Amino acid sequence: MSDPFFQPVSGFELPRFAGIPTFMRLPHVPLDDPRLRDVQIGLIGVPWDSGTTNRPGPRHGPRQLRDLSTMIRAQNGATGVRPFEAANCADLGDVPPNPADLMDSMERITTFYRKVIAANVLPLTAGGDHLSTLPILRAVAEKSPVGMIHFDSHTDLFESYFGGTKYTHGTPFRRAVEEGLLDPKRVCMIGIRGSTYDNEDRDFADSVGIRVIPIEEFHARGVADVMTEAREIAGEGDTYISYDIDFVDPAFAPGTGTPEIGGPNSYQALEVVRHLAGVRIVGADLVEVSPPFDPSGNTAFLGASIMLELLCVIAETL
Repeated sequence: MSDPFFQPVSGFELPRFAGIPTFMRLPHVPLDDPRLRDVQIGLIGVPWDSGTTNRPGPRHGPRQLRDLSTMIRAQNGATGVRPFEAANCADLGDVPPNPADLMDSMERITTFYRKVIAANVLPLTAGGDHLSTLPILRAVAEKSPVGMIHFDSHTDLFESYFGGTKYTHGTPFRRAVEEGLLDPKRVCMIGIRGSTYDNEDRDFADSVGIRVIPIEEFHARGVADVMTEAREIAGEGDTYISYDIDFVDPAFAPGTGTPEIGGPNSYQALEVVRHLAGVRIVGADLVEVSPPFDPSGNTAFLGASIMLELLCVIAETL
C-alpha cells in the first residue's frame, strides 16, 4: 500500500474543474523536495517542441495533458488495477527548456532526468515532441543500452533533415542507436504508415536489426498477436516505452503535428498498452500532443488515458 500522501485528490473532495492541476491530481514533488526519496513513479512534463519540422504546438502538451488528466480516477475500469495504491506516484513538475537553443534544451532535459534516475524514481513523461525522448534516454540508458517498444506512425530513424540537421523529431532513434542508448535488436516499432520520402529509415532499421511492424500488418494480425511479438523482442531486459499520439488515427487524435490516416482507434490505443504487462519497463513517454490542433481537449484526454494505462502496467511490476 502506498503512502497516503501520494494519493490523488478525489473528485468527491474537490470538483475536477477546481484546484491547481497536476498529473492525475497527484501531489507535486519538486526535485529538491525531501519527499522525492519516497516517490517510485514520477510524472514529468517536457514542454518543448524545437525538434518539430512541420506544425508546432507540442510544447503546450504537458499543460493540457495535466488539465485533462483531472478526469482520471483511482481504478482502471478494465483491468481493476489501482496504481496509486500499488506505488507512490507524484508530479515532479516540468523540465525548464530553453526555447531558443535546441542543444541547451537537450542538456537541460538530460540533467533533470539524471537527478530523477539517481533518486531511483521511474519516469513517466508527457511531451513535447519526439526529439524529447533522446535526451531522456541519455539519462535512462546511461549505464547500458535498453530495448524499446515504440508506438508511432513514423520510425523517427532518419539520418538528417534539410541538408544535415541531425536533431529533429524525425531523427531521435537514429541518434539513440548511434550513441549506444538502444539495443536495436530489442527494438520493436509498431504502426508505421503514411507516404514516405524514400526507404532510408527502413533500410537503416533492417541494417541494425530493428523490427518494424507497419500498420497493414498490425491490422491484419490484431493487437494480441502483434504485442506478443513485441514482448518477445523486448525480452527480459530493461525496456523503454515511447508512445507518439500520432500512432492513433487522427479521427480519434487530431491534436498532433504530423497526423497519418489509417491508424488504430482509441480503444486499440489503450489495448496495446495493456499488453505490455510483464515487460521490464524502466521509463515511458507519451509525446506529440499538440493542443492548438484540438482545442476540444479530446486528444489530450486520450493521451492522459494512455498515460494511466502505462502507469498501471508499470505500478504492477514495482
